[in-house]
Amino acid sequence: MKSYWQTRKRKICLAEKTLVTAILNVTPDSFSDGGRFFQVDEAVKQAEKFIEAGADILDIGGESTRPTSERVSTEEEIRRVVPVIEAIAKRFKIPISIDTSKAEAAEKAVQAGAEIINDISGLRFDERIAEVAAKYKTGLVLMHSRGDFETMHRQEPVENILNEVSDGFRFSIEKAESYGVQKENIALDVGIGFSKTFGQNLELIAKLNVLCEEFSDFPMLVGTSRKSFIGKILGDVPTSERLQGSLASAAIAVWNGAKIIRVHDVKATVEMLKTVETIKKQL
Repeated sequence: MKSYWQTRKRKICLAEKTLVTAILNVTPDSFSDGGRFFQVDEAVKQAEKFIEAGADILDIGGESTRPTSERVSTEEEIRRVVPVIEAIAKRFKIPISIDTSKAEAAEKAVQAGAEIINDISGLRFDERIAEVAAKYKTGLVLMHSRGDFETMHRQEPVENILNEVSDGFRFSIEKAESYGVQKENIALDVGIGFSKTFGQNLELIAKLNVLCEEFSDFPMLVGTSRKSFIGKILGDVPTSERLQGSLASAAIAVWNGAKIIRVHDVKATVEMLKTVETIKKQL
């Protein structure tokens, strides 16, 4: 595996520790924190808290991808994210990621200061995102999902989830490279919670090492934070009561090879990772 991840502005070291990506949703309807950071001032304050807690990357999204969410227009998504990205980029030097599956929104976000594009569709919704990533030499996260925006949480289960994710990654990587995106700019995300059954989410975390070995040229990102499969394990608890499950699932993912963790609870995650990494060094 490469020892760094290349973004538009820097090489981010992957050798020293797991990267913590903090989730900052500037939406009214995200499943966990919708509406809390919808105003620029509130978003900047939250960004500062994340940075102080140890976040390595801020992932800013202007369109909820929770089940039953509805698409927003490109113009509305840009209106939500660009002022926040501009304000954060002016105050802080932390890498900023834009969580979008629209090429125009991605480009406006990059021009505002983002240096990573995080595409939940793996270039299936709008492959021109790869063109934007190549043009600006941004980092590019390719997530596995199936179906279109409206149906990606309602797909019939596949028989072999590891093969399905592997095939999806190969499609997305090939598409990105066809537009000129370099390997060193690409990270992969197995897409926990997206078109996977409860059991398949568990299997992907438990057997993540298989995919990490198969795609060893690319850092693996995993996002389990507060997701519904954790709520189910813990007895259908609400999102506010899923911290322990989020930490446990992230710890297992890191032990099995994940290099980037996408989370809501930064401080607790940073402390957990210090413990996991200290123990893992004894191997």
